[in-house]
Amino acid sequence: MTIASLKLDAVERHYTQGENRLTILDRASVTIEAGEMVALVAPSGAGKSTLLHIAGLLERPNGGEVLVNGEACGHLDDEGRTAMRRRAIGFVYQFHHLLPEFSALENVMLPQMIGGLARGVARDRARDLLDYMRIGKRAEHRPAELSGGEQQRVAIARAVANNPHVLLADEPTGNLDPSTSNYVFDAMTALVRQSGVAALIATHNHELARRMDRAITLRDGKIVDHLV
Repeated sequence: MTIASLKLDAVERHYTQGENRLTILDRASVTIEAGEMVALVAPSGAGKSTLLHIAGLLERPNGGEVLVNGEACGHLDDEGRTAMRRRAIGFVYQFHHLLPEFSALENVMLPQMIGGLARGVARDRARDLLDYMRIGKRAEHRPAELSGGEQQRVAIARAVANNPHVLLADEPTGNLDPSTSNYVFDAMTALVRQSGVAALIATHNHELARRMDRAITLRDGKIVDHLV
């Protein structure tokens, strides 16, 4: 039996404000297989960020479980969740968050070296990833010297540098013009297919959502299929 790379099982998340309880996620469940791209399409305030934070082990659920490659980790302690994020989860945000004082190559090398990989091995893999993202010729440039599309392709390469099981992206093309957005999305899609990572991508772009394997949304705190 194939083990799903990401599974949220009856996840609950609520916040207490005085005597009131605000429910964000109410037994929310979804399974994403290796190599699958799932769009998360929901209006602002529906809980997309909370869902991504819990899936990425940045927040603990109040109930239910988060399984990464079959391993239950939603309720690990801080050290355990940090180790799992470093080992198995990659993040891409709307803003690239590259370190400005380092080159594109060094930005992709750093997470590998933090994970214990030797500098030379990390450099070779970083070059391969940047070449795959068609930005290898800009490897020695710092983020400020790159275009928005180039910066985001470096950010995607960095996110998968440690061979994660799960890729979480929050509006990864939201700051880009339509032409650049399509180019970056195509590059990310190719990388997901080639690597077999399970990808959950929050987006307001319905055209991009239609190009993924399926789309989900949040309704009354539950995850349901979304027709786009």
